[in-house]
Amino acid sequence: MTERPARRLLAVFAAVSVVAGVFVLGKAYSAGQDRDDLSEKDRKRVAAVTRLTTDFSAAEQYEAMSGGAATSLASVNLNSFSHFSENISFAEEETFKLGNALFQKLWVSSPSSTQASDGLGPFYNARSCQSCHIKDGRGHPPEGADNATSMFLRLARAAVTPEEEAALKDFSEMSLPDPVYGRQLQDLAVPGLKAEGRMVIDYTEEAVTLAGGEVVMLRRPTYSVADLAYGDLGRTTTLSPRVTQPMLGLGLVQAIHEADILALADPDDADEDGISGKAAVAIDPKTGKKTLGRFGWKAQSASVRQQSADAFTHDIGISTPEVPLHQGDCMATEAACLERPNGVQARLGDVEAPPPIMDLVTFYAENLAVPARRKASFAETLSGKRVFYETGCTSCHQPKFVTRRDAENKAHAFQLIWPYSDFLLHDMGEGLADGQAVGVATGREWRTPPLWGIGLTKTVNGHTFFLHDGRARNLTEAILWHGGEAKAARDRFTTLEKQDRDALLTFLESL
Repeated sequence: MTERPARRLLAVFAAVSVVAGVFVLGKAYSAGQDRDDLSEKDRKRVAAVTRLTTDFSAAEQYEAMSGGAATSLASVNLNSFSHFSENISFAEEETFKLGNALFQKLWVSSPSSTQASDGLGPFYNARSCQSCHIKDGRGHPPEGADNATSMFLRLARAAVTPEEEAALKDFSEMSLPDPVYGRQLQDLAVPGLKAEGRMVIDYTEEAVTLAGGEVVMLRRPTYSVADLAYGDLGRTTTLSPRVTQPMLGLGLVQAIHEADILALADPDDADEDGISGKAAVAIDPKTGKKTLGRFGWKAQSASVRQQSADAFTHDIGISTPEVPLHQGDCMATEAACLERPNGVQARLGDVEAPPPIMDLVTFYAENLAVPARRKASFAETLSGKRVFYETGCTSCHQPKFVTRRDAENKAHAFQLIWPYSDFLLHDMGEGLADGQAVGVATGREWRTPPLWGIGLTKTVNGHTFFLHDGRARNLTEAILWHGGEAKAARDRFTTLEKQDRDALLTFLESL
């Protein structure tokens, strides 16, 4: 396997420039070569160390350290996703622990005697961040449980006015809310209010036969809503199910230089390999300008802080400086919700989660460590790694990056990391389509999720549900749902001998 050829990068860069309106037109680059944080010597080092290997006889240098020097070396157990980066300072450990306490904090409805903790809802999906990001890990469908706390429905509709079309075009709106229920269906409410409704999932099963005769049953979900309390959904409103994603390594992802992500983009498939990775566009919350999106299922957020603020608003109903909506996701048609008291305390600030809270929660989210690899040098793992590369998985699941030298937090600076993602949008086919456009992402496109930590999902979260809606009950099913740009790699997987399929799964479980 070799790196994607640099010959197409000028066209890629021009295409991204037209879409985003923020990048300088006319520059071509390959990995590490267009980075303003590196010396010429460092550029060569970065290009060399991030080049895809062709030697599968041994583990690569530092391969087991998925998060670089920030990698957690703690023993594998239920808390494997909850450790702080190994290379933060002693003083920062205290900041991390304070952020952890706020991440686990249970918010209550207003008014309350616990004034620093009220403001919940009035509609909400969870009372704390940890309720959704269970043990800082992966959410799941509401199977074998009585609620959908770690899974929810995002709502979006088509534009109906020129002003709305303009807002979508300039990214001041990433999507438009349902006229009655807003951007997210909240299945919980404070006392005295009815919840908005609840998600309904129906599954049908279909068989896929692999080489050697093994039959795998895939379950295809259909989504609807029930018990709507405030009227019908909008005529064009779409439902997009989302399970919560693991919190691992977010600060390191934020520290990847945008040039290295854009170097992997190929929106017009100039090299004709069938892979058309597209850069997402988001609004930088600090500058208000368009920038590269890299967080969320559709890469709709530019920073960890913005992603956290959006979750406070839509999941819990807590206002922040970034999203100062005291009634959360309530719409004008939900008068009873809007009339409820909020939790703003004048002595603490103008919002329910003022800047000190956001600073601590953001620091916590940015410094949850990636666990070290297990068995990276074992023969079967290396055999599976070879299969992973040869089937074309690395076309989207880019193994490694070197983060910025000038990262805001020294713990994230100039680290060789192994996220196994290109952080680009890819068409995953009709089977995984949700029909919901977000920013430049179409209803068939999703951001490539990082794979680091995926092998510890069962250990930490007690399940092996994967993909954006948890439909896959194991890694084999997750691979078989790949379509669109990933169809060729999926088809190669189905024709592998069982020994090679098992080796590939062993490799994934080592991440």
